Amino acid sequence: MRLRVTWLSLAALAAACSLAPELKQPEIEVPARFKELPPEERGAWKPAQPAEDLPRGQWWKVFNDPVLDRLEEDALAANQNLQAAAARVAQARALVGVAKADRIPQVNAGFGPSRIQPTGVSLGLPPGEFVDPYTAWRALLTVSYEVDLFGRVSDTINATRSDYEANVATFRSVMLALQADVAQTYFALRATDGELRILRETVGWRDESVRLLQKRFDLGDISELDLARAKTEAANARTEAIGLERRRGELEHALAVLLGKPAEALALEVAPLVNNLAVIPPGLPSELLERRPDIAAATRQMAAANARIGVARSAFFPVLRLTALGGYESADLADLFNWSSRTWLLGPLIGTILTAPIIDGGRNRANLERAEAALEESVAIYRQQVLVAFAEVEDNLIALRTLDGQAQSTRDALTAAARASRIAQVRYDMGATSYLDVIEAQRTLLAVQRSDVQIRGARANSTVALIRALGGGWDAPTTVSANDR
Repeated sequence: MRLRVTWLSLAALAAACSLAPELKQPEIEVPARFKELPPEERGAWKPAQPAEDLPRGQWWKVFNDPVLDRLEEDALAANQNLQAAAARVAQARALVGVAKADRIPQVNAGFGPSRIQPTGVSLGLPPGEFVDPYTAWRALLTVSYEVDLFGRVSDTINATRSDYEANVATFRSVMLALQADVAQTYFALRATDGELRILRETVGWRDESVRLLQKRFDLGDISELDLARAKTEAANARTEAIGLERRRGELEHALAVLLGKPAEALALEVAPLVNNLAVIPPGLPSELLERRPDIAAATRQMAAANARIGVARSAFFPVLRLTALGGYESADLADLFNWSSRTWLLGPLIGTILTAPIIDGGRNRANLERAEAALEESVAIYRQQVLVAFAEVEDNLIALRTLDGQAQSTRDALTAAARASRIAQVRYDMGATSYLDVIEAQRTLLAVQRSDVQIRGARANSTVALIRALGGGWDAPTTVSANDR
């Protein structure tokens, strides 16, 4: 018994061994600052720390739009892609439980008869001695346990746990993408509403111009050419308005899908984009490695791939399984549960199976090479994801900076275009110029008005994209779902 206890103690100590290589953070050049920031806004560099669990919060509330707030809440509650991502998290968590089960002895119960034809040798009789076949009834409890000598079980658990954490991070990435898509689609809808309002107003006063010019033509004050030009411009404005109505309908339908609703279930009133854009501080480049859920997912995938190298390496070494059984065995069912029918099997010589690969046709070597290649792939994916993250932030920083300049120039152009339109109308009414000058001035004013609305919509979309590129907001913690906390 002492020998058995000592042997089991050594096996338990060996169970702590893992053949997985040490996981090192891949080397990647992290810039000290975002180049598209003005010099006065560039912060000092600091080392990145894992922080994918930092609170993201309801970042869309910085836009102070109650309608957007409601849409975001509806999307988080009913979007089907988000529900699918949550289900993948639940699957990954269940696989961790499956892997952990190998750490616990497996206990099974069995009951039933078997017909046996033993040989005389198996019963200790001389060779050639005949033994009559017999029926044996058994009621047995079997216990088996694999001693984790070379870390196969622990590395498998580590791999599945990293897979689970990667799925959680991917869920957060899907959630952030959904929130951004809802906000960007909503702002595109509101920008379209702004253009639609301008065109409808344009149609109204151009129809009024046609009515006035028709009276003047009937009185013989103007030629039919001016009337025809006015009717043409009114029809063109109406055509553009109808096209925007189609565009608005498509955006509304897309928004309904994001909210997990049928298209007919969503009907938003026409409301132009409100100029309530927020200024989002981009922070430091190293923070991207802390906050972005897609980078966190890539990091966890590297850890899972690294652990699977340990699993592949452990296949080259022996596997030690301890077994034991106990119960009853009888030739007659009526005598099965008598105390004299008890049977058991236990011990390192009989109940222990130590197996080791000798010839496997190169299978274990190929599995190890595949695991090592999978780690190389995950490292490349991680590095690529980091590069994409930096580029996305820089793209949106330069977009916001240039859009701010465009917005200022457009406001100046809007003032000048409105004055030019009024002057052209006055000069035409005085007979100093043709109606063509009025049309050109009005076209310019309409184009500048629409450009102003489009730039404001682009600024809203770029602000949302910057928030997404930075990994979300900063208020309250994000959970996978009510069942995944």
